[in-house]
Amino acid sequence: MNLLQIQQTISEGTAAAAEAAAQPAELSLFDLAAKGGWIMILLAVLSLIAVYIFIERFITVSRATKYDKGFMDRIREYMKDGKLDSAKALCRGNSTPISRMIEKGLSRIGRPLSDINSAIENVGNLEVAKLERGVSLLAIIASAAPMIGFLGTVLGMIDAFFRMSTAGNNIDIVMLSEGIYKAMVTTVGGLIVGIIAYFFHAIISNKIQKVVNLLEGKATEFMDVLNEPA
Repeated sequence: MNLLQIQQTISEGTAAAAEAAAQPAELSLFDLAAKGGWIMILLAVLSLIAVYIFIERFITVSRATKYDKGFMDRIREYMKDGKLDSAKALCRGNSTPISRMIEKGLSRIGRPLSDINSAIENVGNLEVAKLERGVSLLAIIASAAPMIGFLGTVLGMIDAFFRMSTAGNNIDIVMLSEGIYKAMVTTVGGLIVGIIAYFFHAIISNKIQKVVNLLEGKATEFMDVLNEPA
């Protein structure tokens, strides 16, 4: 091989290496998440818990808002006709927070109105407490996930600087940048999980508030029926 061929071979190799370096490295979302280590596994578990609570509570609360539009009208008719047993049977047949609250009020008829009102309020509070079960965990995840992600970033930065300190004179920009982006992955993951959990909590809380307003309205309507003249 003559000198010209050697130079041509070197030039082709250099050009190929430069072209390969110019091409951006591709990294899938899964590979990027895997760089976060065990912190990302913890965040993944928290995200699954948040999704499960959201779906389960969303279905439960949605069922609580559904009731027969003519329910209170029939209750009023039964009460005016003195058919309390029929009214109670109607409540038991509906099996909703509203019907359970009204059934408790029907069972207290004959006592002072203040006692009836207190009984209704107690049942309403219990029904709301049932709907709120697990919702507080969404708030905890929304607050804790970003902090866990930041913890992963701090641990990753400590590891990166430790590797740099033990590398001696072999420190380069590639080592530094790789350590930093691996550490930042957990912060991004924590923020994503925290934001999703925050929106989940806001949606469920808004739906529960609608149920509270509905219960208060029906309780007032029931007490109005009791106060109507015979």
